[in-house]
Amino acid sequence: MSELPPVLAIDGPSGSGKGTVARCAAERLGWHLLDSGALYRILALAALDARAGTDGTRLEALARKLQVEFGQDPAGEEHILLAGRDVTSAARAEETGERASQLAVMPEVRAGLKDLQRSFRRAPGLVADGRDMGTVIFPDAGLKIFLTASAQERAQRRYNQLKQKGLAANLDALFHDISARDERDETRSLSPLQPAADAVMLDTTGLGIEQVVARVLELAQQRFGAAGRS
Repeated sequence: MSELPPVLAIDGPSGSGKGTVARCAAERLGWHLLDSGALYRILALAALDARAGTDGTRLEALARKLQVEFGQDPAGEEHILLAGRDVTSAARAEETGERASQLAVMPEVRAGLKDLQRSFRRAPGLVADGRDMGTVIFPDAGLKIFLTASAQERAQRRYNQLKQKGLAANLDALFHDISARDERDETRSLSPLQPAADAVMLDTTGLGIEQVVARVLELAQQRFGAAGRS
């Protein structure tokens, strides 16, 4: 039986920087990328189109047949295709994220997306970003990293992102939303947000993305001998 491709799992709460860090690490390592949070957001959009509501059976069926592609536009920004349709902006909207967080507590949804997530594991390796990558989806990952940051800092980061895009934002509301999402993710009975027992904890409060990426690549080099691209 052939050896499975290596996996670097990066988990953490919303706004911890795991998405950007994972994308940079995957590019520099030359590995594939799984943005698992985007899959839940895409499912939220598909469920809205299908008017599936909270019907677990329908949501699981939708999850199992999602046609998802991740890529980059000419500027290097991530873009997401759902059945060939660009849904990047819709997937990143705050209301979509809130809906995705609500769907994530449903066992049918998590069961439906599990095989899809695992299908991203391909040579030469995978960087998987999410909330249960190291605990549920890839418990055998060779390196597991759990990113953290204070809720206040995570709210400020999200606020800055929205303002840079010319979108309206309220810092207090974002802090409330992030805190509420943390509580929901940490206390759900199915796949709660928590670090794997063998995860490396990295607090990103006050750190720039390049500092965090450098540390992740250093850990990857130690574990996989993967130096990445310059």
